[in-house]
Amino acid sequence: MAVLAPSVVGMTRIAVVTGANQGIGRALVEDLADRWTADDLVLLTGRNPARVTEAAAAIRGTARVEGRVLDVTDPAAIASLAASLGAVDVFLSNATMRITPERTQAEQADEFIAVANGATHSVLRSFAPIIRPGGRLIIVASSLGLLRNLDSRLRPLFENASLDEIEAVVAKWQAAIHDGTAQDQGWPEWINIPSKIAQVEAVRAVARERRQEDLAADRLIAAVCPGLVDTPTSRPWFDDFSQAKTPAQAAKDLLDFILAEPVDPEMYGELVRDGKVLR
Repeated sequence: MAVLAPSVVGMTRIAVVTGANQGIGRALVEDLADRWTADDLVLLTGRNPARVTEAAAAIRGTARVEGRVLDVTDPAAIASLAASLGAVDVFLSNATMRITPERTQAEQADEFIAVANGATHSVLRSFAPIIRPGGRLIIVASSLGLLRNLDSRLRPLFENASLDEIEAVVAKWQAAIHDGTAQDQGWPEWINIPSKIAQVEAVRAVARERRQEDLAADRLIAAVCPGLVDTPTSRPWFDDFSQAKTPAQAAKDLLDFILAEPVDPEMYGELVRDGKVLR
């Protein structure tokens, strides 16, 4: 399976993967580099220059792999990368910040929200307009992102909201964390829940505006849940990993779905796990 099988001699497909120094992100780069051809380019991105260089140099696939330093918390950096590329075929937004039990959720909220939500908003704004026909823009999220996981008082804030409105809701939630009113308002203490909900709803907001145009061009915008994956990020929070996927298994499953042709309209703009829409 391949997105945009080259119909023009010498045509280069371009993929960008964020948070790709390790874990699922690196496995996505490795698998995609194996599936694509020597004419194609996969950009492995991360914030740490040494780690980016090391990871990119270690991958031995058919497609070219290049490391690019990208701070996903910087909207200008994301916009600059989009402008420099001009068009891309696959964008996999996978960057995340590792939450640790040793610190309170509130102490970790700002960086977590910047990486998860700020990046999602910037990626959707900068890269959705430059995805080529047949292309894919994917936000790696979680089943925690289902709106039913949120207090019923707060659900209307996200329902049919625009991307700008969702961004404003996230900012107000973040402020409430710091002024101590978040839980009184109904926000759960575990910041992963509202963050993932906001990610999924941001995808839905952009997809509502683009649906007709994208489906006509076989483009896919969606959020995906890889399920439980055995990584250093998940290790502190779960005891039983007997059913967990390895990063390589998770990457294969994700790419099998992401690269499938043609796009299934039922999956467009939705949160998908193991090829099924989560509701």
